[in-house]
Amino acid sequence: MPSRSRMILALILTYMIFAMLLNSVGAVILQVIQGFGVTKAQASTLEAFKDLPIAIASFLVASTLPRLGYRRAMMLGLALVGIACTAMPMLQSFWATKLLFVTVGVSFALVKVSVYSSIGLLTDTPRAHAGLTSTIEGWFMVGILGSAWLFAAFIDPDQPGNPVWLNVYWVIAVLCALVIALLAVTRMDESQARDGHAVGESFADMFRLLARPLVVVFLASAFLYVLMEQAINTWLPTFNREILHLPTALSVQAAGIFAGSLALGRLGGGVILRRAPWFWVLSTCVVAMGVLVLLALPMAANVQPRADLHWWNAPPAAFVFPLIGLFMAPIYPTLNSVVLSALPKARHAAMTGLIVVFSALGGTTGSFITGQLFAHFDGSRAFYLLLLPMLLLLVALVLLNRSTQSASAPAVATGS
Repeated sequence: MPSRSRMILALILTYMIFAMLLNSVGAVILQVIQGFGVTKAQASTLEAFKDLPIAIASFLVASTLPRLGYRRAMMLGLALVGIACTAMPMLQSFWATKLLFVTVGVSFALVKVSVYSSIGLLTDTPRAHAGLTSTIEGWFMVGILGSAWLFAAFIDPDQPGNPVWLNVYWVIAVLCALVIALLAVTRMDESQARDGHAVGESFADMFRLLARPLVVVFLASAFLYVLMEQAINTWLPTFNREILHLPTALSVQAAGIFAGSLALGRLGGGVILRRAPWFWVLSTCVVAMGVLVLLALPMAANVQPRADLHWWNAPPAAFVFPLIGLFMAPIYPTLNSVVLSALPKARHAAMTGLIVVFSALGGTTGSFITGQLFAHFDGSRAFYLLLLPMLLLLVALVLLNRSTQSASAPAVATGS
């Protein structure tokens, strides 16, 4: 296998491992409550132990990662997580679980910056960059889907609190070791990622990026997208339960259609974006999202509770609305690809640091706002209001397209 293909495989596998760990929080919370005897309030802190280190570490180390090297940074992140995973079945304690998620958060900051920055080194054109980015993000979603099945396979159905479920971490630790071995025998030219700046100047480069109109418009676009995705992802089970009157278990299962749609949409987007201009693809996706909202939510009106609801007679809205993920899916990775392709490769690490921070802000804001809307209005109205950020995102895409064309104009003129 050529070195470039091995590197792309390593990026995909690394991203999938972290997808499984990052999205295992719900399952782990359930297990530590039953197995370690902690309260729900204590268990709920695991989300913060994961998310805060991601944002803090991305902000602090992103701009300096080119000095360490992206391949080495990924190996370091996998090694740290592998060690933390082996500690879980041996220590069997809640404090070890908190330590695991802190390690996962810090390591994911290293990995995400390295993966996104490596894509720029492995592709030569904006379309190839967008296609590979969407493909890798698609496999990330596959990792999320696989996480639920992997963790469920190790849970004792007769004794849910049985610590046998911790053996899942041996599997993940082995996966980490295998990918580290793959990275160790793979080479990638990272010379274009280094600019020779001192550490302090590299950190300041991140703030200098905020002075560029292109970056400001992109960050607004990314913020709006993550706001919408997190709002739907977090509150769709509640919508299914309260508005569609599905049983609790079916409400959660039906929400999985959204994650599956995101995975298919990103993998499919990776193919389409290699052949079509990003602006028209994303604009079409945003319009299709709005149409789907206007089509699906009226189906949810006047749904009456029934005692015999199951997959075969659930309201159509339970299947139609989550398909919005098909159209949402290509947007986020393509936005990231567009801005990274427009910047020098030596700035990709710093830019990815900003991407992670603003994505975290968008996700937190989206979940909070939608939660408030659910509290004061019914769920249908809450989701109808997603049409506003969709409209704003469409405007932001127009501005981003103009900014990228302006940024590339001098280079085109020089080349002619």
